[in-house]
Amino acid sequence: MIDVDLHIHSKYSGGTSKDMNVENILKYSKVKGLDVVGTGDCLNPKYLEEIKEFKDRELVLTVEVEDKDRVHHLLIVPSISKAEELRESFKKYSKNIDTEGRPKIELSGEEIFEIAKSSGSLIGPAHAFTPWTSIYKSFNSIYECYKNKPDFVELGLSADTEMADSIRELRDIPFLTNSDAHSYYPHRLGREFNRVEMTVGNIEENFEELRKAIKHNKIYANIGVFPELGKYHLTACSKCYTKFKKEDAERFNWRCPECKGLIKKGVLDRVKELSDGKIEHPSFRPPYIKIIPLLEIISLSTGKGVYSKTVNTIWNKFIENFKNEISILLDIEIEELKNINERVAKTIELFRKGEIYIIPGGGGKYGEISFTPKEINYYKEKVTLDRWLSC
Repeated sequence: MIDVDLHIHSKYSGGTSKDMNVENILKYSKVKGLDVVGTGDCLNPKYLEEIKEFKDRELVLTVEVEDKDRVHHLLIVPSISKAEELRESFKKYSKNIDTEGRPKIELSGEEIFEIAKSSGSLIGPAHAFTPWTSIYKSFNSIYECYKNKPDFVELGLSADTEMADSIRELRDIPFLTNSDAHSYYPHRLGREFNRVEMTVGNIEENFEELRKAIKHNKIYANIGVFPELGKYHLTACSKCYTKFKKEDAERFNWRCPECKGLIKKGVLDRVKELSDGKIEHPSFRPPYIKIIPLLEIISLSTGKGVYSKTVNTIWNKFIENFKNEISILLDIEIEELKNINERVAKTIELFRKGEIYIIPGGGGKYGEISFTPKEINYYKEKVTLDRWLSC
């Protein structure tokens, strides 16, 4: 069993860290506890040249592309030669493919699907439910977009298996959970990943192993943040972050009456629209294991910000002793963790028991974790959380 994060971005994508190069991605993915990581941005020519220097490392070629309808797709590519072939196929339909890591391609989802499949690549919708650039933002069915069954569906940070398996058409499709990381900072890279049965080799071998794992149901766990921690879980204003019940948002024509900002429909409300009213997991569906990044747990325990020196010093002590974050969150005995920091260990214990409150995110603002109940500010209404969210 190995842990795999298949959706990240390099420094060639907009809004990413300038330090997101292959060397750093490999270095910090190991610290996180990942065994294989997607390269991201593999159609960018400068980045692909960099990737070639590391082709025998724990990588698999991946790229996110945007179609003419602003829907984002995740491609997993068999080899460097196929990445070069794909770039040539897409180049005539893209003005920025040679400069941007996440290129805009003026083709439909169906056309991109056909070109991807002709190269032997795997393809599926990226962050399938988010309100800006997802398949379910623009379509009511993945088959309206692709006219074919995708190889997988990427859930995105604001959704989990329970939510996705309430939609009939998704129940026979594998799910992936990936970080969509724009930096290698520990609460970004590997914040979502997949536990997969495969053997690690070079780039081409890793693709083939991963292809078999996806096709033959060898994904044994989807591991990700609580969907409530995602930026778009609840319907909310994208300017002042006031949360709205869907009927109120519709009544205001999706404009916030407080600040006139755009109200974005939350993933939870969108899933409810698409749902057939029941949750049915297919026999091959693995468990969804919910996690909270260690930096956020340390931040909550100390009352310091995630980028503070205090939090990073404690994080480094845990990593020095236990090697990677995933094992600290899920596997190491609490008594061992207490030897590093008792307060943080107790918070990890509460997390494992499902006894941490989560204030849901929305409108582009991440959710927050808390030891105590907090109020959710809906329009002209405050709702107090009265239960813990179960792991």
